[in-house]
Amino acid sequence: MGGLSRRGNREEGPGAATDKGLRVARFGGAFPTVNAATSSRFQESSTTPFPGHKAYEEHYPDKYKTKRSERVRRPVIAGNWKMYKTIAEAVDFVAKVKPLVAAAAHCEIIVAPPFTALRAVAEAVKGSNIAVAAQDVHWDKEGAHTGDVSPAMLREAGCTHVIIGHSERRHDHGESDEQVNKKAKAALAAGLIPIICVGETLDEREAGRTEEVLKRQFQRGFAGLTPPDFSRIIVAYEPVWAIGTGRTATPEMAAESHRYFRGLVRGQLGEGVAATLRILYGGSVKPDNVGGLMAQEEIDGALVGGASLKPDSLSALVNYPRA
Repeated sequence: MGGLSRRGNREEGPGAATDKGLRVARFGGAFPTVNAATSSRFQESSTTPFPGHKAYEEHYPDKYKTKRSERVRRPVIAGNWKMYKTIAEAVDFVAKVKPLVAAAAHCEIIVAPPFTALRAVAEAVKGSNIAVAAQDVHWDKEGAHTGDVSPAMLREAGCTHVIIGHSERRHDHGESDEQVNKKAKAALAAGLIPIICVGETLDEREAGRTEEVLKRQFQRGFAGLTPPDFSRIIVAYEPVWAIGTGRTATPEMAAESHRYFRGLVRGQLGEGVAATLRILYGGSVKPDNVGGLMAQEEIDGALVGGASLKPDSLSALVNYPRA
């Protein structure tokens, strides 16, 4: 399609990933349209994955290219601790897990503690290869929003990332695609890296509406985001029916949904943006199934809940089997 050919498990052709590594554009202004010329410039004008994002580059100074294939999308293993761990428990966890993952240069490692432990965990991971994410953010800089936190507050607490639009936020708090969009833009403006969650419920999957749901979430939740924005975004596909249920989408099912979502990005913003977008899988990921998931070329990592709460389990996820 579109002049692309296959070599092994990777695509080649105009705008596809090559052995030369990732090149991402440094655009300073608005990016209202994308055509072949601008897509080409987007791919060829820089060598850092997130231009100007100092905190990110300090965490991950090594090459962006992954060893598990010739693709340029570096895997991410992110642990979402949800409403678990006191400050003391969180700091103790970090002390135990740091030596277990210290040699992991093949992927990025992120932990998302509850709000109360963000600052303590950020201090505890300094000098390590672990980054810190918040589990939610408000789109306003400040205001009368009881219980919410702003992007600037998260930056001050030591966060470099933030999870947005998790299915539990959507279900428990009625979070809409439009709110996800506002949060994503606010996070990007503050210099945070959003991990934006998408995915269908069991009813939607059984009704054959998975693609319809993903398309709606893309059109509304990612509206107005530019190629430079996408160079700093991570997407997490989490089929709601597989979260905390013990049910897991097969690697092939997950890869199919990832491929469809990447196709939506390709259709809107071009091959250069789609080829470098990292899409994680989230849904009952455990040490015993992470290898099969990560063997899929379309799966660029995992957003993990319960299995990230113990140091040995998170370490096993980070050090997943690799070819």
